[in-house]
Amino acid sequence: MASSLSGINLPSLSNVRSSSASSFNGGRIPSRTLSFLIKKRFSRKIFAGKSTYDSDSSSSLTVASSEKVIVPGGKRDISSSSVGSLESPEAALEETQQVFEEATGISMEDDSMAEGKEISIPSGLSSSEEQVVNEVEYVPSEILGDEAVSVSLEASQSAQNLKTKPRSVPPPGSGKRIYEIDSLLKGYRSHLDYRFSQYKKMRELIDLHEGGLEAFSRGYEKLGFTRSATGITYKEWAPGAKSASLIGDFNNWNPNADVMTRNDFGVWEIFLPNNADGSPPIPHGSRVKIHMDTPSGYKDSIPAWTKFSVQAPGEIPYNAIYYDPPEEEKYEFQHPQPKRPKSLRIYEAHVGMSSPEPKINTYASFRDDVLPRIKKLGYNAVQLMAIQEHSYYASFGYHVTNFFAPSSRFGTPEDLKSLIDKAHELGLLVLMDIVHSHSSNNVLDGLNMFDGTDSHYFHSGARGYHWMWDSRLFNYGNWEVLRFLLSNVRWWLDEYKFDGFRFDGVTSMMYTHHGLQVAFTGNYNEYFGYATDVDAVVYLMLANDLIHGLFPEAVTVGEDVSGMPTFCIPVEDGGVGFDYRLHMAIADKWIEILQKRDEDWKMGDIVHSLTNRRWLEKCVSYAESHDQALVGDKTIAFWLMDKDMYDFMALDRPSTPLVDRGIALHKMIRLITMSLGGEGYLNFMGNEFGHPEWIDFPRCEQHLPTGVVVPGNKNSFDKCRRRFDLGDADYLRYRGMQEFDQAMQHVEETYGFMTSEHQYISRKDEGDRIVVFERGDLVFVFNFHWHNSYSDYRIGCLKPGKYKVVLDSDDKLFGGFSRIDPVAEYFSSEGWYDDRPRSFLVYAPARTAVVYALMD
Repeated sequence: MASSLSGINLPSLSNVRSSSASSFNGGRIPSRTLSFLIKKRFSRKIFAGKSTYDSDSSSSLTVASSEKVIVPGGKRDISSSSVGSLESPEAALEETQQVFEEATGISMEDDSMAEGKEISIPSGLSSSEEQVVNEVEYVPSEILGDEAVSVSLEASQSAQNLKTKPRSVPPPGSGKRIYEIDSLLKGYRSHLDYRFSQYKKMRELIDLHEGGLEAFSRGYEKLGFTRSATGITYKEWAPGAKSASLIGDFNNWNPNADVMTRNDFGVWEIFLPNNADGSPPIPHGSRVKIHMDTPSGYKDSIPAWTKFSVQAPGEIPYNAIYYDPPEEEKYEFQHPQPKRPKSLRIYEAHVGMSSPEPKINTYASFRDDVLPRIKKLGYNAVQLMAIQEHSYYASFGYHVTNFFAPSSRFGTPEDLKSLIDKAHELGLLVLMDIVHSHSSNNVLDGLNMFDGTDSHYFHSGARGYHWMWDSRLFNYGNWEVLRFLLSNVRWWLDEYKFDGFRFDGVTSMMYTHHGLQVAFTGNYNEYFGYATDVDAVVYLMLANDLIHGLFPEAVTVGEDVSGMPTFCIPVEDGGVGFDYRLHMAIADKWIEILQKRDEDWKMGDIVHSLTNRRWLEKCVSYAESHDQALVGDKTIAFWLMDKDMYDFMALDRPSTPLVDRGIALHKMIRLITMSLGGEGYLNFMGNEFGHPEWIDFPRCEQHLPTGVVVPGNKNSFDKCRRRFDLGDADYLRYRGMQEFDQAMQHVEETYGFMTSEHQYISRKDEGDRIVVFERGDLVFVFNFHWHNSYSDYRIGCLKPGKYKVVLDSDDKLFGGFSRIDPVAEYFSSEGWYDDRPRSFLVYAPARTAVVYALMD
């Protein structure tokens, strides 16, 4: 990438870490290897801190440089650092009054201000003290009620925003409707009622001590770097540290220059006044870190709430960047966010590998080159992977080091905003693959051992470590961890205008065994017992509450392989609150089937796997995602055609039986997955045309502590890219598969079959290898037989009238043999057939899927 930031070059190719520098021991394990077991129950503990507020609010106004003015009933507080440097208290009061009135439009001399509404000044940001509190004895770290909402005058906020109606999260419901939806849940009422009571209790505590989820989720306005009219305040929760100082380019990395002070609750703070000429004390683009003396020794860490971090060329560690561009350089969103579509068609994408060239692609190139492609293909949402900063590229973005920072490999935060705005212009939702299930165990760049202890953001000991992913596990019962994660959710929605999230690794979160080494059988005891991590489930309920309360159009998708009941039921009804579950079992089933001979495929098994989902809980189905494309696995196209893809995909050369079979089944597998598998659909970029190769990130040889040597690939980008040129080439057979995928999306856009309430499977013929079903006003006919084609084949239907072909996988445009007349008309006849009141006759060629629509 050509751009630079105050002397920090943003490399186009990130330096790949050596094994000694990386704390990650390989790529993320594909989801289908996860299995499950049940372990002993754990005790639930909430860590919280006592408030730093004095119980008696002062009626007089005194200001210290590190204090804030809290205006009950107002929309914001004014950072008192903006007045602390004035010559007199009277001048300070006058300026405070002026700033407040300009920001809120409320006169401080108005009578309404005198009616029991006082101005109180806290001693500083409160944070959590590591104190175990049982049941309802929570003492949260900061009181920010509806009548006392604190606000800093930050560069990212404007007085105009204050004029909008305040957003709030609706109060909890009764949590009882789940028992009406699923009567089997009544047998687990004690667990579910306890879960809901813990959620309600947490909501009440947040309302009482933090002013509600809306205020609680704005932690980034208080922690990290905040800008006021007179300087910069930096605050960091690090209770384990013995001393701390802010270092960076601005003070020549001198640990004695800007020493921070600690309050009683482990929050370190420093205020840096503006320079004499009024310029900020830390220039935009400067490198910064926090230097701490910790129980593990001295260390320089990237601030936990950093908004941007960069790995400079030739260096191994990352540096936080103080990111506060001047107003003229900030990206201004131009286009409104699209409304949530009725049917969700997701194009899963990774910005870095989205170029046909062997390089790391940029946000700008993705915006200009890939987004129009996604729109043309007919998808209505793009899901971006690896957005949160991750120091190890080969982790696929799943070992996050900086949760509030977009990956600098692809460009600047403004570049990402421009990408999202362009997607909105095209009518595309932008979902973010958010990782709150675990964190990188990288000590140099991430949260691990941040304050020198292993229990800062995470569970201590074995419970805080994921042995398979080699990563740290959050303590979801900790008050400050909740603030951090909920604020992180809010940050991406507010600052970057994302339209929702795909929550990664939710199965790992919801169970203390993390879903390892046991397969869920569907027995409800597996979901509601001692192995359930109630703290984590409550966090997910709070996150969904926050998202859907403040951003009603936002979409949440949870990656859960366990099939937990209530997962996609609204929180107010007693559910976990996701809009969709990622239907992970389907992809696993296809891999299982593809390893069998055609003669051993069972129509009933295929249909059952696709339709096996819970009533009123929506699913996003997919035949394959990024997981199935990783090294050590195969894409569906490669399972079907293997090495023939390298030699026989050109149209000017004869095909082979393996290629013909592969192209035919590739189209059928995708269509039946989309049409029967759920209410949403997902495709990983490139798989729409049968991308011929796997994904292999550039990596060097690793020498593990056990003595095992993991071979590298000489840091090659050859297989860390997407060959879109193959799908576009009209002289290659890939083009036909891409055209079919596009046609499939447009048929769904026209007929909305995925979200139709009408679905009826009328035939699963194991002898003929035929599957027939209705969805909406469409009739789908799949012939999986390897050589039998059927003339005058009768299929049942519900509605009378004339039917026409709207999608034919055998069309020549799609790489087929054009055995079906595209303009033929099919008339229904009365009389029961396959339990349907009517039927009509069709031609069903071998290995072909045809969709018929009622013409009236």
